[in-house]
Amino acid sequence: MDIPWADGRWTHDPVSAVEDGTDLLVTAREGSDAWRTTFYGFVHDSEHALLASFAQDSAVEVEFTATFSEQFDQAGVFIRAREDHWIKAGVEYADGRPQLGAVVTDGMSDWSLAPVPDWLGRRILVRVSRAGDALTVRASVDGGELQLVRVVPFPPDAVAEAGPMICAPTRAGLTVPFHAWRVTAPDGGLH
Repeated sequence: MDIPWADGRWTHDPVSAVEDGTDLLVTAREGSDAWRTTFYGFVHDSEHALLASFAQDSAVEVEFTATFSEQFDQAGVFIRAREDHWIKAGVEYADGRPQLGAVVTDGMSDWSLAPVPDWLGRRILVRVSRAGDALTVRASVDGGELQLVRVVPFPPDAVAEAGPMICAPTRAGLTVPFHAWRVTAPDGGLH
């Protein structure tokens, strides 16, 4: 089931969010990011995440085009239970190339990623399933087969929200076209 863009609420307003046909073109503020403490010692709570309720036994999908060129440009899915308990998963431009990964935060952030250099400028789908005591993150490019990104512990009774996310920690002018935001049934299994 598609979620209308107007049904979400922003964690922090972007510079702009303009509907263009069925797409939502979102421009991030310079310095926007989500991170808590680990290694860097700072807390950034300025991401642009468009959120709606994320129920147990469901999945959220976001599709976007990764038009990235500057360090830490990023887009994907953001799942938030509390100010200090959230997950972001998607593609981030780091060390000169696009990387597929996730940041899991429960008091402090961690970061996992893997290079996907051929994903630049292509249509990406990030899917997060919520079932049992876990979130399962998968992603694909151009309608291809979903690949496992991460399995994250997540309390089944937690009240959570999820939706599209964009950040531009190091520059102004990052605009990402989001093509779809939907809720589906969760994945049936891990393998």
